[in-house]
Amino acid sequence: MPTIDADAHVVESERTWDYMDEADRKYRPIVVKPSGDQGGEYWFIDGKIRGLVRIVMTAHELDEVADRTGRVMFTPQETREMENVDARVKHMDELGIDIQVLYPTMFIEQITEKPEWEIPICKGYNRWLADIHRQGKGRLRWICVLPLLDMSAALEELRFCKQEGACGVFMRGIEGRRLLTDPYFYPLYEEMSRFDMAVGVHVGNGNPQELDLVSQYNGGGSFWKFRIPVIGAFHSVIMGEVPQMFPKLRFHWAEAAALWIPYVVKDLQRRWGAQGKDFPDNPLKEYRQYVSCQTDDDVDYIFRYSGEDNIVIGTDYGHNDQSTEIEALRNLKEQGGITAPQYEKIIDQNPKTLFGLT
Repeated sequence: MPTIDADAHVVESERTWDYMDEADRKYRPIVVKPSGDQGGEYWFIDGKIRGLVRIVMTAHELDEVADRTGRVMFTPQETREMENVDARVKHMDELGIDIQVLYPTMFIEQITEKPEWEIPICKGYNRWLADIHRQGKGRLRWICVLPLLDMSAALEELRFCKQEGACGVFMRGIEGRRLLTDPYFYPLYEEMSRFDMAVGVHVGNGNPQELDLVSQYNGGGSFWKFRIPVIGAFHSVIMGEVPQMFPKLRFHWAEAAALWIPYVVKDLQRRWGAQGKDFPDNPLKEYRQYVSCQTDDDVDYIFRYSGEDNIVIGTDYGHNDQSTEIEALRNLKEQGGITAPQYEKIIDQNPKTLFGLT
């Protein structure tokens, strides 16, 4: 029985952009560091600071977090930045993980408003991941990033990524000024359905104006900025009947935990009922929606609303935020609360179906 980590990460580094075409090097992201010893290193793209480059917590600080929370978060730089793919695979063996599905890091926020920048940066990233996939020999599957500001370029890049082993497309709950229900994305969903690829809706937010707004006095960290867009997008995708329009399309809702499922399903039941429409007994299964849980979720309760066939789990490998728990797959099994067959679905059958893994 394979053990599948449905949400692991690669952390982009300067080396990532060595995979850009020579003619596109003028669009290469640059690392900058503020003066003084405060803060970390940041990406500078198209004249703006676009997000953190590297984890700034020390191993000692991460150990202290593990002592307080029980969540191991530390990963070596050579494995999280994929400087040594063999070392990454070896660490997976130590963690009891057979396959990791790799999500990006810097793309959690919008990297540019200009297609001429987005296209070469996405292409460089995808060629880096294609190389990692080849080195991983089937153990490192990946979610591609597309230049969604230019749909024709996105569709062309999608074909390359499918040929190179990508099993899904990275999207944020808000993509610039568009929601995921916008008809602009229908050609993409149609092509993804043909290629048997999943929509990977990861925590993130592609609207800089909204990010600025909710960051002003927000003591909740990333909750409002990054998690709420995932939950809202799930609601709008079901209300907008996107699954019915694309009956082969699968969605992965990643890193926002899963305890929101009962609340959202109840709300959808009320709204569909008010419109005189029949709501499925199990909308996640009916509409091919898969949600990543966390080990501190009340999973047996969530099953009452999601069923057992649409919950997966990930480690958030490579990050040092509140979602990270590199022992998550083991911990879910050891803490109890679900049966052995239910556990096997979460770490094997469900992610295999979600990502079309064979």
